[in-house]
Amino acid sequence: MKKNINWEFIKGYFRLMADKEDEQEIIKSITKDVRFHGANLWVLIFAIFIASLGLNINSTAVIIGAMLISPLMGPIIGMGLAIGINDFELLKKSFKNYFIAVIISVVTATFYFFISPFSEAQSELLARTSPTLYDVLIAFFGGAAGIVAICTKGKGNVLPGVAIATALMPPLCTAGYGLATGHLVYFFSAFYLFFINTVFICLATYLGVRMLNFEYKKIVNKERYKKVHRYIGIIVVLTMIPAGIITFNIIRNSIFKTNVSQFIESELDKNGTRIIDHDIIKNSHSLRVVAVGKIISDNDIKKIQSNMNNYNLGGYSLQIIQGSQSDSIMLLNNKVNTMSVTKNNYTRLVQEQSDEIQSLQKKLGNYTQYEEISIKLRDQIKVLFPQINTFGLSSFVQASTDTTDNVRYTIAIIELKKKEKFTSQEFTKLRNWLSTYINSDSIRIITTSNH
Repeated sequence: MKKNINWEFIKGYFRLMADKEDEQEIIKSITKDVRFHGANLWVLIFAIFIASLGLNINSTAVIIGAMLISPLMGPIIGMGLAIGINDFELLKKSFKNYFIAVIISVVTATFYFFISPFSEAQSELLARTSPTLYDVLIAFFGGAAGIVAICTKGKGNVLPGVAIATALMPPLCTAGYGLATGHLVYFFSAFYLFFINTVFICLATYLGVRMLNFEYKKIVNKERYKKVHRYIGIIVVLTMIPAGIITFNIIRNSIFKTNVSQFIESELDKNGTRIIDHDIIKNSHSLRVVAVGKIISDNDIKKIQSNMNNYNLGGYSLQIIQGSQSDSIMLLNNKVNTMSVTKNNYTRLVQEQSDEIQSLQKKLGNYTQYEEISIKLRDQIKVLFPQINTFGLSSFVQASTDTTDNVRYTIAIIELKKKEKFTSQEFTKLRNWLSTYINSDSIRIITTSNH
């Protein structure tokens, strides 16, 4: 015979009311932390400076320290409590102090980053510029843990953990960085992350207060009560929409990159061919890979291209860089890997590589231009100087033994027909004619005879 499940016994493990502190003491404690005057205000300013320094030097430990001493959580929890017990006076006071705290925080962070000699965005700072739906969940569950800890006995180390998890301070500092450096995208993204944390800590506080059956204040205006709760619902939904869209795009990009990796591993990275690098060029919808080892034939490339549909990559074209082209890419990658890999360094290396290619092309042009000019002038020489049998041009560098200076000349070597001679007037005429075509006055003419 089956035993009945004792639900009352199980529910006993999850009851909060038995651990609830005195309700009036909780309200008094939260109300006291709402105000930003004197010491509280100075602690906030110092915490902002510490967090800004941590973001500037990319130190996680320093940022965590700033979050632990920050008093920013006070007015946010105050707003959640006020909504939960219908205390509109507390709501106005909490919002006013919250607004003051935010303004002071952003101004302080902007001032710091404006005078800071280090203006490059580090990874800790950039991490606060891409809010997602996961940040919504972190803020909500962090706020829930916070209000439960505040309202019950035996708080332990919950509140410091909540301060670290919900991370209110770093987004405000990043917003200040955006203003100080003119990166408004950083400002709006970071401020949106801070707003997410605010809304969902506040929502979690409101739900926690109701779950703990806090007594309502007397409702004087029921219409006002309904309007406030309607606005709260709208704010929560509107706050979640951008984060949801960003999260959807992140998940979609992650799936796409997984498909690309599987395609490269299954179709390209085999049979003596190794893929050392790949790049997704979304503007042209193409996948570029750099291959070394065994050369992939054109027929094999066509077959591989047709298999891209199997990996949901049908809209992309395949570009394979192999042979001598891949050697140049490897050389550039080796240079990058030996340095601190930043966008500026990589751009500089690419520019150096481009300049080197242009220099080599110019040198190659110096060697080939005379051959092209000689062929081009052949028919004209036949008419203007019929006594010339053969004609050639070349570049010549004359080095002096007395000085370190080198002089570059253009040499014209002509072979005269048998028993033909050049007069001084014809010599001058040839020199002037060549100077016009070659665009150079440094011309040496050497004549030989066909005897």
